Amino acid sequence: MRFIFFIITYTLRADLFQKIIKTVIMKKLLTPICALLFLSASAQLTNDDVNLIQAMYGKDKRDLLQQYMKFDDTTSATAFWKLYDSYEAERKKLAQDYISLLQDYANNYETLDDKKADELVTKASANNIAYENLYSNYYKKMKASVGALKASQFMQLEAYFRSAIKTAILDEVPFIGEIDRTKQTISN
Repeated sequence: MRFIFFIITYTLRADLFQKIIKTVIMKKLLTPICALLFLSASAQLTNDDVNLIQAMYGKDKRDLLQQYMKFDDTTSATAFWKLYDSYEAERKKLAQDYISLLQDYANNYETLDDKKADELVTKASANNIAYENLYSNYYKKMKASVGALKASQFMQLEAYFRSAIKTAILDEVPFIGEIDRTKQTISN
């Protein structure tokens, strides 16, 4: 009976936590991403634009992590935040590559051919692999520094952030040929 109570309590807490995280992510983290999408759709983004958006996202993300990642001692906290800062520097480079990829797609959308489509998919695959390698490398470093549980906690939240942001971006990116089909529908 205690076990069933534990499962129900745990499930309710997990659901509440998910709702809180989703709400915070939608409000805090996706606002800079929406700004990015607006700017990239209306004009060419400069490196300064991207850096500004990443700084906004980074600050909000760090605030969320500080609330979520509770450390028992300052030594673990210091070790984690040092690794996190290093991780973020590498992640930002990958994010800039992804933004460049999206801009390249937007710039070539109407004239997309086999060669360009292949180039874009190859770059997107390489970017995804680089992210997975980054996760793996930093999980190992964090596990050695703060333990597997805290490292896993960070990786789980990081994967959630990336998935939520990527989903929001992909919801705004037209499928190949989608605009052409829309134009045909409107003209008929």
